[in-house]
Amino acid sequence: MIPRPPFDLDVLRTFVAVAETASFTRAAARLGLTQSSVSIHVRRLEDGLGQRVFSRGHREVALAPAGELLLPLARQMLDLAELARSRLTEPDVAGTVRLGTPEDFATLHLSDVLSRFARAHPQVALQVNCDFTVNLLDGFGKGQYDLVLCKREPQGASEGTMVWREPLVWVGGDRLRLAADEPIPLVLAPSPDIYRRRALAALEQAGKPWRVAYTSPSLAGVQAAVRAGLGITVLAKEAVAPGLLMLGGEQGLPALADTEIALYRAPGSLPKAVDLLAEHIIRSLEAASG
Repeated sequence: MIPRPPFDLDVLRTFVAVAETASFTRAAARLGLTQSSVSIHVRRLEDGLGQRVFSRGHREVALAPAGELLLPLARQMLDLAELARSRLTEPDVAGTVRLGTPEDFATLHLSDVLSRFARAHPQVALQVNCDFTVNLLDGFGKGQYDLVLCKREPQGASEGTMVWREPLVWVGGDRLRLAADEPIPLVLAPSPDIYRRRALAALEQAGKPWRVAYTSPSLAGVQAAVRAGLGITVLAKEAVAPGLLMLGGEQGLPALADTEIALYRAPGSLPKAVDLLAEHIIRSLEAASG
């Protein structure tokens, strides 16, 4: 008789959380479980498979070869379970949701999130517009969006729901040579972009002379200019693409604090589709950020 696979959804959810956080402790905090419960789930999975899915180190937990094979499959199984739940419990949700988001955040983090939502709610039409935060908030105030994701300074408890914290880094290309006696050339988005403000404020506070060498309104344009050696920029750490290098103290550059991404909902009574997308974004990004 072929043994039944140990793919209980709660066990798989725990496995994915440990894999994404590299820690039993952080996985327990994410899932609202005790650390002993996380250990029991992992042990049940490993006993059922007859092999280890994690390699335990002194500080962090790493995927074993079996775990590397299982992780994408476990995510697919959990996505399929969520799809089934949504189709069965919310089969008639329809309408249009107008979402505004920064371009770089949409490129890096929203594709899979919105794809899963669209599969779960095929009757909902998504209208997504990418723009700078200042323009998104202006349009939001004029009623042009149901939901907006905006970059902001860390605020703790405030308006909107904080869904992501972005570590920022200085970025340069391998063609650039910074001269100690010359102003630092910068590649930036137009004012009042928050990364631009962060770059200028950090350099001013550190007493570093600077000049804006290139301005582009798009992430691709900024990355291309930096890659060409026209200057350095500030990006979210995860936006450092191939051909770009993270810079820092060794190049005499000041440290940069994190920024936040917050989700804002339009005031008043909203269609069910808007609430569902907002909840889906918050849940998905919380899980991804660990």
